[in-house]
Amino acid sequence: MANFSKSNVPQFSVEVYQNEFLPEGGREVNAIVTVTSTGGGTTGGIPLAGSTPSPAYGPGQGPDAAVVLMVDCSGSMDYPPTKMRNARDATAAAIDALREGTRFAVVAGTHVAKDVYPGDGRLAVADQQTKAEAKNALRKLSAGGGTAIGTWLRLADRLLGAAEVGIRHGILLTDGRNEHEAPEDLRAALDSCAGRFTCDARGVGTDWEVKEVTGIAAALLGTADIVADPAGLAADFTRMMENAMGKEVADVALRLWTPVGVEIRFVKQVAPTVADLTGRRTEAGPRAGDYPTGSWGDESRDYHVCVLVPEAGIGQEMLAARVSLILPDPSGAGAPQTLSQGLVRAVWTDDMVASTSINPQVAHYTGQAELAQVIQQGLDARKSGDFDGATAKLGRAVQLASASGNQDTAKLLSKVVDVVDAATGTVRLKAKVAEADEMTLETRSTKTVRVKK
Repeated sequence: MANFSKSNVPQFSVEVYQNEFLPEGGREVNAIVTVTSTGGGTTGGIPLAGSTPSPAYGPGQGPDAAVVLMVDCSGSMDYPPTKMRNARDATAAAIDALREGTRFAVVAGTHVAKDVYPGDGRLAVADQQTKAEAKNALRKLSAGGGTAIGTWLRLADRLLGAAEVGIRHGILLTDGRNEHEAPEDLRAALDSCAGRFTCDARGVGTDWEVKEVTGIAAALLGTADIVADPAGLAADFTRMMENAMGKEVADVALRLWTPVGVEIRFVKQVAPTVADLTGRRTEAGPRAGDYPTGSWGDESRDYHVCVLVPEAGIGQEMLAARVSLILPDPSGAGAPQTLSQGLVRAVWTDDMVASTSINPQVAHYTGQAELAQVIQQGLDARKSGDFDGATAKLGRAVQLASASGNQDTAKLLSKVVDVVDAATGTVRLKAKVAEADEMTLETRSTKTVRVKK
């Protein structure tokens, strides 16, 4: 385990969990890489609003950050009328949670995007006066128009891109489907914004499309969730903003270097949620590639790295991969900083016990990734009328959730199926399922539990 620390930057550590032993002819090497950031974030160097500041910063200060709040103001936000009021109240609560000195803006989203505060393509600097002005501007928001989320994201990108800050973040709320632009327009907007800012996305009520909201969060390395009852928005928005204010460092990349002859099968984040990063690799020199991880505060995440090594004889060993945490130079002129490193090894042995045992961390997260997959497959089968397929997939999900101790997901599954025997995955589909329960399960299907170490 190696680590790196620097004033005003969290200390990162990397731990590698694997069974490095392979049988003769074995090629697949799996490792769980645990990355932990401490000493500067939600519990370390960054004070939240009203808290005692860290010695590293002045009163109310932290790393330079900018946040854009995107609020759905389409016509459907008036049904029921309390929805728009709750959205205004939630945005006001998020503004209250802004750290003093944070740049921010509020965007009203319909079939077009409008920066309603401070306006004129600018960002305000959070203080007592600007927060009051922003909340006053919120009171004037009303519902009317369509939904074109790509335009909201592009405006947020322009606003955030003009700020000379280290952390750029968006919070997006929608209650409906993205019906007023083509899917490829939203995809193009996400491709344009990826790597430029992170974004948390929330769907309120039950008339929005889960795959759209989760797709936004996945592309922009943020969180996605459902707020089925609009009355819960204010608490959720406060938590999101406090989490954003706890970020210390942005644009951290997981760099994977592999020797000649080694193939990369996949790189996935597996905790706290499952996210496949394999296709998001950018080349970083000979035999090295970077996978984006977004912004970090005080937190720990797990990644599953799987590579194929060349065959070798008994007794031979090799470095299968080197995993590094990389922080780019903000100016773009200097060399990136290596925050931490870990090594993935391969050793060939004729000891059958050693070569056939599965590392507990690898086994656990392989199951968690399958859990997320079979929930999605089961819900898709249910929607298409394939009830036998849905029963089989959701039964497997119940079995995996039970075996891994993922109680939150098990509770969500129990609202969609009647569990006969969790250990064997024997279930019956419920005849009637509340739409909010089904959408909650789908939205939260990628949430995982950490392995007990």
